[in-house]
Amino acid sequence: CGPPRHRPMIRPGSAVKKNKKKPTSPKGLRGVPGKKTDVNKPDLFHLIDGRDYTGAIAVLEFERHHKENRKDQALWLAYSYFHNGEYRKAITVYEELMKKPNYDASLHVYKACCLYAVCEYAAAREEALKGPYLEGLKIRLLFHVAHKLDDEETMMDYHKNSPPEGLGESVEDQLCLAAIQYLRAHYQDATDVYKRLLLENREHYALNVYVAMCYYKLDYYDVGLEILQVYLAHEPTSVIAANLKACSHFQLYNGKAAEAELKGLQNASTAGDVFQEHDLLRHNLVVFRNGENALQVLPQLVETIPEAKLNLIIYYLRRDEVNEAWTLANDLEPTVPREYILKGVVYAALGQQSGSVEPLKMAQQLFQLVGASASECDTIPGRQCMASCFMLLRQYEDVLVYLKSIKAYFPNDDDFNWNYGQACAAAHDYKEALEALLMVQQERYRSEFTYVTWLARCYIMTNEPGRAWEAYTRMETSNDTVNLLQLIANDCYKMGHFYYACKAFDVLERMDPDPEWWEGKRGAAIGTFQKVVAKHETQDKLQEVVRMLRNTNNPQAEYMVNRVIQKWAQENGVRLP
Repeated sequence: CGPPRHRPMIRPGSAVKKNKKKPTSPKGLRGVPGKKTDVNKPDLFHLIDGRDYTGAIAVLEFERHHKENRKDQALWLAYSYFHNGEYRKAITVYEELMKKPNYDASLHVYKACCLYAVCEYAAAREEALKGPYLEGLKIRLLFHVAHKLDDEETMMDYHKNSPPEGLGESVEDQLCLAAIQYLRAHYQDATDVYKRLLLENREHYALNVYVAMCYYKLDYYDVGLEILQVYLAHEPTSVIAANLKACSHFQLYNGKAAEAELKGLQNASTAGDVFQEHDLLRHNLVVFRNGENALQVLPQLVETIPEAKLNLIIYYLRRDEVNEAWTLANDLEPTVPREYILKGVVYAALGQQSGSVEPLKMAQQLFQLVGASASECDTIPGRQCMASCFMLLRQYEDVLVYLKSIKAYFPNDDDFNWNYGQACAAAHDYKEALEALLMVQQERYRSEFTYVTWLARCYIMTNEPGRAWEAYTRMETSNDTVNLLQLIANDCYKMGHFYYACKAFDVLERMDPDPEWWEGKRGAAIGTFQKVVAKHETQDKLQEVVRMLRNTNNPQAEYMVNRVIQKWAQENGVRLP
């Protein structure tokens, strides 16, 4: 059997990191070193309230450069660096402040937040433990650090303990808990928390985005879009919300529909290319455009956007660059179903390419793990996994049980029709197999030798051997053509299509004068003759068979023609060449 076709659960990115530009002075802000400026500076707090952290950084750096003092100037600069994603610069500022005598111990917690943002989780924990409670910020940070470090015991302690040793009932603490539920793929639990908070705090519109993200992960795209619209009505230019809407349209419709949803962001942008300014949007455009510019964009984002690595693997798989896909997938530690599925697909492709049994066994186990799980067994991906598992085990009747249960969802899907057709053929349901294989449209699949051989077999088994022969005549000469000829010769002989069996054996004999081919050709010639005598085959077929026999340098051929076939032809008025 050929390789099963898999469509991994491709998802656009769900994390955001702005592609930072070097901060520049806000419009109207100019100065000469050593001299005071007479121009009015933009208001710092107006910039921060408007989330213009690049502008805030420019104002604060300008003030520092010109030695203009402001209360908590360094703290505001570090705050702006942090919110602008420039975590290392924020750390530098905090470290400078901690060199002063009697510094505020809260700086340890702030620095720990930056360390967490740059994925230095152990260092973040060590730093946070030096700081004060800070209205629960320290505990919330340590809770997330424990999650990143897979410290389940510590996580449970923070969860069950009361403040100041654990999480409380404050909005911030409950948001922290919901975030962990989301990160652990407990989307329904996260949704319950967000909905409760939304009932208590209707003015917190951003909670609608969090709920919508949970519904997106649960595949309830329509529901998520309705909830998301509440936030978009207040913040129509929100990158996160607009991106989530685009991702939902991608899942519901296609890449063009998704990309159209992002055009509003560019139209609302006052400067620059909004797509290039946000790594998340750059990543998702690759997905929406079916892999366009993948190698230019995705490798840079592997460390910042979780889906970038997964989509880069998928890109390599689609291009049959299995070794490159394996290099990325080898150290992937799956945590959610789609990651298990993707790693299973890579194992399957690697095993089929190399002919090694071990990768195929690993693929089968990963597919079974997902398909048999309580959360996935009744989902479409879960049933696809079980079908793939049984396909690799060559248990085709079981494959069909699962594929038939989801067939209605894939009426024009080439991957599904290829898998379904192959399974039907392997289970000897050739009529159903032929219908499915003929629905495959991609030329890439239709030109594969495995596809051609299954299609030829289905034609032969459904009494259309002529179409199988046409498939052979369309092929270029290669080792594959010899294999296809053998299949046509043997299958046609078995099914009683002796004329086409004779043609196939004749070509094989001319390629290689092996006695085996002559024996097959002789038997097929006699079979054709018998069918003509019984008027189950036309006389012109017999005439062609006689030509083939006379082109054979074998004394048995001469005897068959002159003593048997010729005699019958003369008695029945049939002209032979």
